[in-house]
Amino acid sequence: MSNLSPPPREPYLVTLGDVLAVLAARNPGPFALGTTLRLGVAGAESNVAVGVSRLGGSATWIGRVGDDELGDLVLRELRAEGVTTVAARDPAPTSLLLKERRTSTHSRTRYYRTHTAGARLTADDIPEHLVAGAAVLHITGITPALGEGPAAAVTRAVDIAVAAGVTISLDVNFRSLLWSEAAARSILRPLLRRSDLVFAGPHEAALVVPGADGPEELAKGICDLGPAGAVIKLGEEGAYALLDGQPHRQPAVPVRVHDSVGAGDAFAAGYLAELLAGEPPERRLRTAALLGAFAVSTAGDWEGLPRRSELGLLDHHDDMVR
Repeated sequence: MSNLSPPPREPYLVTLGDVLAVLAARNPGPFALGTTLRLGVAGAESNVAVGVSRLGGSATWIGRVGDDELGDLVLRELRAEGVTTVAARDPAPTSLLLKERRTSTHSRTRYYRTHTAGARLTADDIPEHLVAGAAVLHITGITPALGEGPAAAVTRAVDIAVAAGVTISLDVNFRSLLWSEAAARSILRPLLRRSDLVFAGPHEAALVVPGADGPEELAKGICDLGPAGAVIKLGEEGAYALLDGQPHRQPAVPVRVHDSVGAGDAFAAGYLAELLAGEPPERRLRTAALLGAFAVSTAGDWEGLPRRSELGLLDHHDDMVR
């Protein structure tokens, strides 16, 4: 791949995957003793879609949800956030995630997504015209980990995008609860070779380019496989990007961390929203860092993400009421 700029087409992002209902503990402590729970929704791909939408971009999510109350909740939340949903209603239940706050600084999650609606996604669920008409297709390593059907759906979307010249964004997003490193590597490397832009943490990048060390080597190793761009997310150290052969460093935005879950999705959303808007790499990375900071300093995976008018809030490091 050689071009990270979206082709001249209607600038919308399309993504696909599983959205889960989330039961999250409000207070620290073990689930075994009982706790108060908050009901919400989350999913790596839908988090990105919401983040893009809140910044004024257009985003479409493709997936399956159960024909149940939790499926109603998922669709209502995404549509309320301005995300276009293309979702089959399935007789299987909507996926569920339990999120335990074991201590004030450490969370544990448990998935219930085997034999659920999201795991029944297939290649037939992918509308060719929607993918072919997008400016960006965003995929993650989570969806193909859910089974043969979801993996085939991702491959089908990538096939359509490649044929239509759509920019393909891949977030490695490795989840050890879903599959092994060996299984992930065998599926993700072929997807990576067909992608234009790859997001990964250091461990995730090393998963697909074994032997590389340090963000510079990891980014170069990814780009050597085909993508024109690689962004290595470094947490509190910010990010390192290699984009069309040019290196970029982006410092993290200093905030008080409340919950780190969803930070990577927020980062990708900020970057992709600015890519859709035609902004240069420096602006894309700055907005990505800002969204990551909003995500870690607020509760929930996506609930605290900013509107574009709020991006300047983190430029102020005081406690003034605004």
